[in-house]
Amino acid sequence: MEPPGSADPDKDDLPLRANTNHILVKHYVLDLTVHLHSRLINGSIVLFLEPQPEADEAERHKEKICDSVDVQSSHLWETTSSSDFTLVLDCCDLDVSTVEEVDITSIPGIMDLLPESASVRSDILSGNPQSAFMENLLSMPSSQWQTKHRIFSLCSRAPCAENGGSMPFRRDLWSLQVRKRRVTSAHQFPRVIRVHYQTKACGRSLRWTKDQDNRLCVYTAGSPINNRALFPCQEPPVAMSTWQAAVRAPSECVVLMSGEEQAVPTKDGDTHFLVWNYYVTMPMPASTFMLAVGHWHRLSVTDYSAMLNDDTSCSHSDYPCRFTELTAWSQRVIPHRVFSPVCLLQKAQMSVLKLLPRCLAAAHAVLGVHPFPRLDVLIVPAGFSSLGMASPHIVFLSQSVLDTGSPASGGGSLSLCGSRICHEIAHSWFGLVIGARDWTEEWISEGFATCLEDTIWAQAQQLSSQERSEQFDLKALLRWRRLSDEMQNSKEELQILRPNMEKTGQVSESGSSTVKHALNPEKTFMQVHYLKGYFLLRFLASEVGEEEFINFLRMFVRKYHGHLILSQVRFFRYDNLLIYNQNLYLKCVCKITLTAEQLVLLLELLLEEPQQSVASMHALHKIYKLHGQDAEVRHRWCELVVKHAFTQGYADVERFLVHNQAMGVYLYGELMLQEDPDQQALARRCLSAVEEEMDPSARRVVEEMIL
Repeated sequence: MEPPGSADPDKDDLPLRANTNHILVKHYVLDLTVHLHSRLINGSIVLFLEPQPEADEAERHKEKICDSVDVQSSHLWETTSSSDFTLVLDCCDLDVSTVEEVDITSIPGIMDLLPESASVRSDILSGNPQSAFMENLLSMPSSQWQTKHRIFSLCSRAPCAENGGSMPFRRDLWSLQVRKRRVTSAHQFPRVIRVHYQTKACGRSLRWTKDQDNRLCVYTAGSPINNRALFPCQEPPVAMSTWQAAVRAPSECVVLMSGEEQAVPTKDGDTHFLVWNYYVTMPMPASTFMLAVGHWHRLSVTDYSAMLNDDTSCSHSDYPCRFTELTAWSQRVIPHRVFSPVCLLQKAQMSVLKLLPRCLAAAHAVLGVHPFPRLDVLIVPAGFSSLGMASPHIVFLSQSVLDTGSPASGGGSLSLCGSRICHEIAHSWFGLVIGARDWTEEWISEGFATCLEDTIWAQAQQLSSQERSEQFDLKALLRWRRLSDEMQNSKEELQILRPNMEKTGQVSESGSSTVKHALNPEKTFMQVHYLKGYFLLRFLASEVGEEEFINFLRMFVRKYHGHLILSQVRFFRYDNLLIYNQNLYLKCVCKITLTAEQLVLLLELLLEEPQQSVASMHALHKIYKLHGQDAEVRHRWCELVVKHAFTQGYADVERFLVHNQAMGVYLYGELMLQEDPDQQALARRCLSAVEEEMDPSARRVVEEMIL
């Protein structure tokens, strides 16, 4: 199930090495310090482990874990035997200094902190007080989560065990492997371990860069390798865990993270650092952990309301769930904040902050209770590789979605921003609180979010039934054109929604697996999984009716929130799914005042024409004030400029490539394909201007086009 050790990290499948069938991480406690100038994060992570019931049987079929590069190992590793149990964690681009067993029983009075009702559940555990303690700690009900987290914090600071607290470990390209001498099963393995480590500046989970104010910052990149270059973890989606973190950063910085409450920083002794504490109580995959540290400025802050419990039952594992909170069902707009560099504050104010309450209320009207109690939105640096990315409690947005601030653009310039906000909010339900058990099936998350962004955005705009229908049809037509183009111009193996076919969701004996094509940089820029999933769902909605379809989604969320799911779709065609009104083009071109989507369609249709006169290009630019439209419109205008070598528009192309890096990758290719020396020089000039801040995957793709 794993690729060979020499797998090309730039184009092959991503290995998920963690042996989750043997042992699971149930809780992480991170204690990290961020050094912006040194471009590193150092500290420790404490893992609270639980052996799985099937572990002994699974261990009889041990898999050989090997890699072509032995990156690092402790001097004790050679003293262990292959018959010793090995804890395998997903890890990459980290320098691990020590791994140690934590002796939680050495904490004075720790046993007294457990509830009086707690008791050892098995005679087998009576001789192992640490295992007995952990069994009872992990089984504490969600109503006592504050006490549980306090105990986790105390345990994370416990000393290492005497007489061999230091544990043998080995680090290869994709994993961290930990053993304890003469421990041959997961049930005998230590229940709490601490890993001391530091990140690398080249680590692919983090982007060390400068924001739009030219100030240092770092954020989790949402890269194909997820968070394994930020902390050693279990990456397979089934490894659901809770976490808490103390993050130290320079006092002038703001630390934003996935966490259920707004963090209030405290001083870190006499240093110039502040400590920010975050936690989550909903078990989530480690890939959903998100972090951003920088000189961000806050646009707004809202009050947090206490939540009540109405004892509604859920089918997921026990955790404090908002679906059981009576007041959460009536909370249309959850507390929210918006952060941005200083130079973009006004645009963020007029775009994101203006739309966010409307979009949150609309999402509540469509899908019901918000799964998470609060939301931070951050406008990330220009090198961010997509328009947005969602995580529990926090959303990253590209500067490309912001209102241009041009009076000529009118209200239509908010369409891209509103749609993108609605897309990321939709991920709270589809992608986060309901996730795919197999990451290969990303259409489950992205297809639903793409479909729901239209419904939520129409609700936010309070469109009439006819306006709603027209907007849906127009967006469907634009997406159909995009999907058709992508399917004609991309590798077939990257277009398949379920590349693992019948093996979807299957793992090896240990629990390891791979994510097909995850390391291929081309896949990062493809929309096929978004769009195929979207069209399937639109087809289903057309069959049963929009209202019935939304009612079904609400029921689906009520039943499956807190779960990981798989699709059962085997094969379907997209030919003739939708019949579009052929008069739509005529309706668009006959109107001077067009919506952003209508302008996109008009420009796409003009792109199909073999020739455009200079006079026509001037007229288009003047009548529709294209320089002041949203990024989607300006992207099509740039394509038109390049195709027809409209030299007066080259400045628009250059501005777009510099300020809209998340959208301009393939525009470089079009500049090079024309074999026009001026256009090729423009492409090289733009790459030279942004290559230091550009997303590494995007830069590799562009360099292949240009060099």
